[in-house]
Amino acid sequence: MDAAASLTVPSVQEIAREGLKSVPERYVRPQHERPILSSTTTPLPQVPVVDLSKLLSQEFKQSELENLNYACKEWGFFQLINHGVSSWLMENVKSGAEEFFNLPMEEKKKFGQREGGGVEGYGQVFVVSEEQKLEWADMFFILTLPQHRRKPYLIPNLPLPFREHLETYSTELKNLAIEILDLMANALGVPTKDVRDLFGEGTQSMRMNYYPPCPQPELVMGLNPHSDGGGLTILLQANEVEGLQIKKDGLWIPIKPLPNAFIINIGDILEMMTNGIYRSVEHRATVNLEKERLSIATFFSPGMEVVFGPLPSLVTPKTPAVFKQISAVEYFKGYLARELQGRSYLDSMRFQNEDDKSA
Repeated sequence: MDAAASLTVPSVQEIAREGLKSVPERYVRPQHERPILSSTTTPLPQVPVVDLSKLLSQEFKQSELENLNYACKEWGFFQLINHGVSSWLMENVKSGAEEFFNLPMEEKKKFGQREGGGVEGYGQVFVVSEEQKLEWADMFFILTLPQHRRKPYLIPNLPLPFREHLETYSTELKNLAIEILDLMANALGVPTKDVRDLFGEGTQSMRMNYYPPCPQPELVMGLNPHSDGGGLTILLQANEVEGLQIKKDGLWIPIKPLPNAFIINIGDILEMMTNGIYRSVEHRATVNLEKERLSIATFFSPGMEVVFGPLPSLVTPKTPAVFKQISAVEYFKGYLARELQGRSYLDSMRFQNEDDKSA
């Protein structure tokens, strides 16, 4: 999954500490890219809420599966409650991430992205040219599973007890991701084995995002509009500051995080696997004038050993394959080499015409 590292850019956290009254030019968006919230007089709808305890009960399973199916088809996002991950562990991971970003710059640089290390480490991703506008955020990206593919200079060097909490969290979230994928298979009426086979041993990575306060939040973007390239994303919002917005029916809708909930979304790979039934949806992050925002996204994707495409059981004469088959290695190589822009990479995976399918 290694790719060329991003171009090196300044730490936004350090820029924000300088007490600027205006935003440096490289962060100012052209008018059409600014995060104007959808103006509407009617209240905006909220993303569906899915209850894992109901999905695991005999009594409520069927109705909650319908709720899950609706959320994945119509929204591509949902908040998951009663998910079984202890709030104690979640709080410790949140505070560990906060402490990491508050380390002195010299300490954080030890975790910086390295030549030949791909996108892993502290820094930025998807910066491919000196001209492109930058995001008002810093991030720390690590591959967590399988363990043998971890970079030796990242997780093993994290301070305790954060390292241990992250280790436990990584295992729990892998189990949770597999549980959710099994339930999605139930909702689609396909064998769970088919979905598990397409994921193989699985790959898990985490991206911790730090969005400092910004003197002109209306001019910048914390995270560009994009759909996630992986399989399933499980987001832990580390504080109560809103910022995540998703695009639905042409409107940008803010997500109000529920206490102790995870925000789950479908990635491009799951849209491909479900042959377009479940939707990977564009989302973005805005920033705040006075408050920092922190989030931890955990991505679960197919292992590097697999070739994936639409589930065979979802391809019929009436519903022909919409997406091509591709090896995980090739897929991620292409994904990480581009600037993050909407759903452009997913669209490149589609069959353009009938000739493509026989090629």
